[in-house]
Amino acid sequence: MKLSDDVSRKIEMENTKIALFKGKQIRKTLYNNEWWFSVVDVVEALTDSANPRDYWFKMKTRVKGEDGVELSTFCRQLKLESADGKKYETDCADTESIFRIIQSIPSPKAEPFKRWLAKVGFERVQEIENPELATKRTRMLYKLKGYPDDWIEKRMRGIAIREELTDEWQKRGAEEQKDYEILTAEISKATFGVTPSEYKKLKGLKRENLRDHMGDFELIFTMLGERATTEIHRTEDSRGVPKLQEDANVGGNIAGNARKELERKLGKSVVSKDNYLEKSKRSKRLKSK
Repeated sequence: MKLSDDVSRKIEMENTKIALFKGKQIRKTLYNNEWWFSVVDVVEALTDSANPRDYWFKMKTRVKGEDGVELSTFCRQLKLESADGKKYETDCADTESIFRIIQSIPSPKAEPFKRWLAKVGFERVQEIENPELATKRTRMLYKLKGYPDDWIEKRMRGIAIREELTDEWQKRGAEEQKDYEILTAEISKATFGVTPSEYKKLKGLKRENLRDHMGDFELIFTMLGERATTEIHRTEDSRGVPKLQEDANVGGNIAGNARKELERKLGKSVVSKDNYLEKSKRSKRLKSK
């Protein structure tokens, strides 16, 4: 199935938690089971301002002077990935608050944006009420991007295992995104000998999702390390980040030892700089010649 550049780009953006409105990127993140949107991105999409951060700053000052309303009270600082691949605290607002904010932006795009925003929010409500819809959408996105069914099955299983693990972390004392990053890095280091950021560099990735570029064995050992860690947390009723980190190291080492044993049998490393999807496409092209 051949996709247009626009469709391919939209699929990529949706999968990395970036939505598109009339060709403009709107970063979003899940917080308390709702989509929260980057206010600066919304401002840029509606105003085409060359400096949306400055526009947002002046807009807050203007609205406070005119109406006595402090627009910052509608926002929450959440970490979003920037163009440099790092995450920074960013003014974000949920759907209801974004509606209020855009009332103060004189733009002919305001009404179309409201309809777009309502659609994005409604899709999230649907997914909360029926999680199977989210799973189906994710499968469809991977299928359209060219991944084979057997890879998709592993990736979907990996997503489920990851969610189960992060649920345990939340219940057992990991409170911030930074805690999750530390624990994830602990598992990865013990499993593969590299942290996720080091792994991304190895594969030449920047903003892309690392796991979307893993091969079969990389996905399998990732799942093993995370599933083992989840079970250790439950068996030992672990509490607090230090203990969770200790468990993560143990769970990762279980997967790491299995990886090393396989590598000895295969005579090659499982840890690869290959991008799975590109490698799969190259293989198909060679077979078709």
